[in-house]
Amino acid sequence: MHRYYGIAAFVGLMIAAGLMIFLQDPIVPSWDVGDTPAVIVQAAPKPVPAPAEGTKPLPIGQGFDFYVLSLSWSPSYCLSDEGEGNQQQCGSSKAFGLIVHGLWPQYEKGYPESCASDQPDRVPDNLGQHYLDIMPSMGLMGHEWRKHGTCSGLSQADYFRVTRAAFEKLKIPDTLQQPEIRQTMSPDGLEQQFVAANPGLSTKAMSVTCDGERLEEVRICMTTDLTFRACEEVDRKSCQRSSITIPPVAN
Repeated sequence: MHRYYGIAAFVGLMIAAGLMIFLQDPIVPSWDVGDTPAVIVQAAPKPVPAPAEGTKPLPIGQGFDFYVLSLSWSPSYCLSDEGEGNQQQCGSSKAFGLIVHGLWPQYEKGYPESCASDQPDRVPDNLGQHYLDIMPSMGLMGHEWRKHGTCSGLSQADYFRVTRAAFEKLKIPDTLQQPEIRQTMSPDGLEQQFVAANPGLSTKAMSVTCDGERLEEVRICMTTDLTFRACEEVDRKSCQRSSITIPPVAN
């Protein structure tokens, strides 16, 4: 009898030992032996930053066919009776060359003017002060907004923003970069200088106008997204003189 008790006790010990080993070293799937699978964590998508002011899409005007960027030769204007009384633009301390007369919405024939608008008639100082370097008169800004800007389909702020973009699109030839001496040349010659300085511009997309014998304005035709384009009606209004004088910029 004692012999059977001994055998039973021995078997019990063996079973208990096997159970302990099982609990300490459990069986795992073959793919997990010695190399647990990596956990894939996806990073959260980075937010897209808002565009900076200079990279905002250009506002596109509506209700017309193209723009005329009209640039006035300030020294000629300041020699006129009207210019003599304009202290913002003219005077011994002023040294403006080509300034923006206006950005004019045009039809293929003719142009709109003084359109109905929900914007104020007056250009506020806190807006206009940002454009005095290219349009050196608050009175000029107000006039251009009321007559032409109201027909652009744009707000005041967007209209003047597009006006600056149009001005900066154009490269001014060296001839008109603050010249200190009086110059004489043909209107066609001046147009060719603009064409040479601006890839994509042709003489059919511009005109040079004169006030008597003096250079008055340079007018450039642009699409609503400010690409140079031909404009027959504007081109026909070029000065017909064989030569014009370009008064020097005052110092």
